Amino acid sequence: MEAILGGGAVAATARPLSTSPRRILFGSKPTNGLASGPSFSRSNPRRRKLESLKVSNSSSSSNGGDPGAAKSGGLTYKEAGVDIDAGSELVRRIAKMAPGIGGFGGLFPLGDSYLVAGTDGVGTKLKLAFETGIHDTIGIDLVAMSVNDIVTSGAKPLFFLDYYATSHLDVDLAEKVIKGIVDGCQQSECALLGGETAEMPDFYAKGEYDLSGFAVGVVKKDSVINGKNIEAGDVLIGLPSSGVHSNGFSLVRRVLSRSGLSLNDQLPGNNGKPVTLGEALMAPTVIYVKKVLEVISKGGVKGIAHITGGGFTDNIPRVFPSGLGAKIYTNSWNVPAVFKWIQEAGGIEDSEMRRTFNMGIGMVLVVTSEASKIILEESQENDPAYLIGEVVNGEGVEFA
Repeated sequence: MEAILGGGAVAATARPLSTSPRRILFGSKPTNGLASGPSFSRSNPRRRKLESLKVSNSSSSSNGGDPGAAKSGGLTYKEAGVDIDAGSELVRRIAKMAPGIGGFGGLFPLGDSYLVAGTDGVGTKLKLAFETGIHDTIGIDLVAMSVNDIVTSGAKPLFFLDYYATSHLDVDLAEKVIKGIVDGCQQSECALLGGETAEMPDFYAKGEYDLSGFAVGVVKKDSVINGKNIEAGDVLIGLPSSGVHSNGFSLVRRVLSRSGLSLNDQLPGNNGKPVTLGEALMAPTVIYVKKVLEVISKGGVKGIAHITGGGFTDNIPRVFPSGLGAKIYTNSWNVPAVFKWIQEAGGIEDSEMRRTFNMGIGMVLVVTSEASKIILEESQENDPAYLIGEVVNGEGVEFA
């Protein structure tokens, strides 16, 4: 396969098939000293909550729209098999062994810059890919989950590598998946440097596969965004999501089963716009790289949070200094119909929705009041940005 480089340049590399999931990745050998060192930071971008958070459920709605009243005794992410608190506990234990984790990406010093790395998969969204037969966009999700994490430090993605594993290689199916990865790399202007194709008989169900990947970017040390200078009165700008993105699908699938609807049924409450549940749920994750780097270049950006697993409640405070929190204006953006359906069909409580899903906002930028005015003035109908809240004294997230 060819490596897709930013700016349209193409460099030839190979992607040999291996029956073993272990082989040397493509490109030059790493420089001595980069494989380990005192500044190495382990990063799992969706499980790095190091402080306990207080949550204020001051509104009757979980978001900017009116998703319908949450039913008591509704579904939860934990009941669907995902325990966010257990993940946080693991992070706490890892932090004792490898201090320095906590950001959305891991930073490694290199001269006057930092290399910023992130790794991820697409979770059980793959289950819906198998059921819907939509395979040509799942690779976009894979790239997005990593590049959106590393851009929160202000880093420009340099390259991406993927891991595709299956029991029996279906070349046509694999080509569709990798096409999505190529598309994602082009959107984020980074090189698809290579990857691993592993054929492991009897390990996966027939017709199924698994995906993971990682991205590496770079940012100058004097330009890194780390939230240290955030202060009360700063403004939260939200960039819209395309839907559920790639988190919370264990709960989504439980809701779907409980609802009695199929993936081929129309999405309820979508203002008459014809879209099936399968199409709405499989909408690829937005890649925010170009937009975020453009905003950063104009100044005034102090912190950035990628809204993934943990939703608003857990992700936004990760960029704040101690003693600061966020007030979210719950009526400041339009919530996609898919979230309203999920909450109604699952009878899910407001706080559970906020801690599991992005609710229509996939990236949050913490900026100065002056910078927010410029961002909002330049916002367009096809490229919107929303004033969704402010930084306040007191830790955690409150909704008003």
